[in-house]
Amino acid sequence: MTVSTLIESRREVFSITEDTTGHEAARYLREKQVRSVAVCNSQGKLVGVVSQSDISDKIAAENKCPEWVRASEIMSTRLVAVSPNESLETCLNLMEQYGIYHLLVVAENKGYCGMISVQDLLRVIALESKARADDLEDYIVGRR
Repeated sequence: MTVSTLIESRREVFSITEDTTGHEAARYLREKQVRSVAVCNSQGKLVGVVSQSDISDKIAAENKCPEWVRASEIMSTRLVAVSPNESLETCLNLMEQYGIYHLLVVAENKGYCGMISVQDLLRVIALESKARADDLEDYIVGRR
């Protein structure tokens, strides 16, 4: 399975702008029920990522006002991206290598396409493992 297969059914690509306040970013994450969101500049170019951790570590823990802090001040800029054609195994390896829980999906001709999480990957792995176990059980019990 590839990244493209994983994200093809998604109807919306989540992003905020650099000028989004910390408060607005936190509300956006809660509203969309995601833990991380891409940050794009005024030209729509991908420039960073804001996660729940960024909000708690760089705003709440620092006792900063979430209305004054902008996404550009708290976003992570060490971006790790994959193409839609990448395998899920490669994605999992990248997440482990960089110690991250989300990967940006960027297509050469289309730009930013969305994001995948470790939770997305684990869900697929669990379903594939269950399917293999069911097949093995059917074979052993003779239901084939």
